[in-house]
Amino acid sequence: MNFNQLNLIEPILKAVTKAGYTIPTPIQQEAIPAIMTGRDVMGAAQTGTGKTAAFAIPMLQNLSKTKRNQRVIRALILAPTRELAIQIQESFETYGAFLPLKSLVIYGGVHQNPQTRSLQQGTDILVATPGRLLDLIKQKFVILDHVEYFVQDKVFHMVQNHEFLFD
Repeated sequence: MNFNQLNLIEPILKAVTKAGYTIPTPIQQEAIPAIMTGRDVMGAAQTGTGKTAAFAIPMLQNLSKTKRNQRVIRALILAPTRELAIQIQESFETYGAFLPLKSLVIYGGVHQNPQTRSLQQGTDILVATPGRLLDLIKQKFVILDHVEYFVQDKVFHMVQNHEFLFD
């Protein structure tokens, strides 16, 4: 099987080819068609098997089908660390390079002003760490009323570190 057989739109095929990929990994072969048809997916695979592409590619394809007059957060990806959040957002930029969708990453440990300015300009896809996401929700910079896709990457890590225990 190759990426052409996954019924991907031309801009995504172009981006995948430009990134040097020709054959989807097993998790991509299973997850991409399922997500494209609206199914919920819980996937697990070893590091380096293309898990991010397995959810990013179909999300990009489906989000690109609907136009919005205003940029609102339609996809939220939660990651336990700043490094992983940045890596995920870079993957969305890579696979969505030829699409009119905007992605943004927010994380703690840095001043939030540049992130809040970017949020005010609007984004389709938000990648975030839990702490910064909660801070910006409380401050009303993040509104999740229009989220169509929600991904928890490495959720076991966030639960293990009690990042979801709130006051």
